[in-house]
Amino acid sequence: MTALTLSTSSAATLRADAVVIGVAKGPKGLVLAPGSETVDKAFDGKLAAVLEILGASGAEGEATKLPAPSGLKSPVVLAVGLGGVPDNGDRYDGEALRRAAGVAARTLSGTKKAAFALPVEDAADAGAVAEGALLGAYVYVPRGAAGAPADKTADKAGKGAKAARNGADSKDSGKEPLGEVALLGGKPRDKAYKAATDRAVAVAAELNRARDLINMPPNELNPKSFATEVQAAAKEHGLKVEVLDEKALLKGGFGGIMGVGQGADAPPRLVKLSYTHPKARQSLAFVGKGITYDSGGISLKPAGHNETMKCDMSGAAAVFAAVVSAAKLGLQVNVTGWLALAENMPSGGATRPGDVLRMYSGKTVEVLNTDAEGRLVLADAITRASEDKPDAIVDVATLTGAMVLALGNRTFGIMANDDAFRTAIHEISEEVGEQSWPMPMPPELLKAMDSQVADLSNMGERMGGGLVAGLFLQEFVGEGITWAHLDIAGPAFHEGAPFGYTPKGGTGSAVRTLVRLAERTASGDLG
Repeated sequence: MTALTLSTSSAATLRADAVVIGVAKGPKGLVLAPGSETVDKAFDGKLAAVLEILGASGAEGEATKLPAPSGLKSPVVLAVGLGGVPDNGDRYDGEALRRAAGVAARTLSGTKKAAFALPVEDAADAGAVAEGALLGAYVYVPRGAAGAPADKTADKAGKGAKAARNGADSKDSGKEPLGEVALLGGKPRDKAYKAATDRAVAVAAELNRARDLINMPPNELNPKSFATEVQAAAKEHGLKVEVLDEKALLKGGFGGIMGVGQGADAPPRLVKLSYTHPKARQSLAFVGKGITYDSGGISLKPAGHNETMKCDMSGAAAVFAAVVSAAKLGLQVNVTGWLALAENMPSGGATRPGDVLRMYSGKTVEVLNTDAEGRLVLADAITRASEDKPDAIVDVATLTGAMVLALGNRTFGIMANDDAFRTAIHEISEEVGEQSWPMPMPPELLKAMDSQVADLSNMGERMGGGLVAGLFLQEFVGEGITWAHLDIAGPAFHEGAPFGYTPKGGTGSAVRTLVRLAERTASGDLG
């Protein structure tokens, strides 16, 4: 992964391949952001005018390169847009800094070292710039030749994961990621600054690990190899891991997970990854949907809807990354991740529409649509997580196309059995820069899931399908346990051009929200 250093040098004196400054849209034209003073001085105070001549406006997402004058040690100046100038002299918000840093890191791909002279007023700003730069610098590196069996790939899971996260050389990867970010104004001897940037490094590394997993071809990542990835990380970070294979799942009565995975050659897994702290007073359970490939099963997806279905394990990847992040940060809270892993494939042994599955909870479910499989694996995992009596459960899933229709491609929906908890998660997601929106749980929609042959069916009304899925999951939450459901179907996989610190492909959606939730819980802010 891209290296990060804190520097007290000025933008004029630090030797680097490029120096990054911020610019913004002011009421009378382009405005140079704090941190650019020494660079402007090297341009005889005419930098803003030069940038405007080159077409720069300060708009978010904008990047303008120009050669540096002799007064700078760096040969290139990169001006990145921060959007509008803050009102009443306020500071630039964290998300504006993250996105600008991400744009800079992407623009400087292939560069060895860049000095970031963006406006940093305190440790929080330093953390935001660091996080944005490290996430923006991400490059996916394929691990092996196409067609390599997943089991053989899994044997090299630990080494492969490390190589991918570090942006190892690859003929297929194009330019290498930016080698080093030197954060100016970072105060390396200040404990708050160091803590903020160390946190950014830890979270970015795990979020980028999640991106790697999401981007992996489905012939390389299946339930077994995914479980191997988790086992390698658990060994590295001293975490406890338990993997239930198909025999254990069948014996344990996990009818939802087995029902989804029984049509695939690669059998399902349920992985429990546990981080504990000796002084923890509260516990969280994160449950992730891990469909490593979703064909729709017998209810086969139409043409044009299969190509990105390797991303249907994004929820499990987010949970995996969040638990390891909690361990790296040493948070004073117990966090358990449950990864419900399966392939949803059509075959002679696959679950059929009309089949009835007996879930781990003992409830029976009539499967009316095998492409509504995520709720089936999550239901078993939520029931099992409930048995450990956590203070709260949060599930994360690329669950419904209906949520994408409701909220678009960049916003995930939040449903919960507790309004205050739903509000808290929404506020947390906005704080860390992940777009979300609270969604209702209308009880009248439950009626549509009535079944004549089972306790309930896995489908309900077509309208409000995202809400129906959440109501289904709520039926499997243990009594008295606070629960929330994050439907990340929109933002989990980005098919368009990169923006800010978001790359094309897997995004790592919800990782930062889960980590901040764990931090807030550890500090007692959630009660």
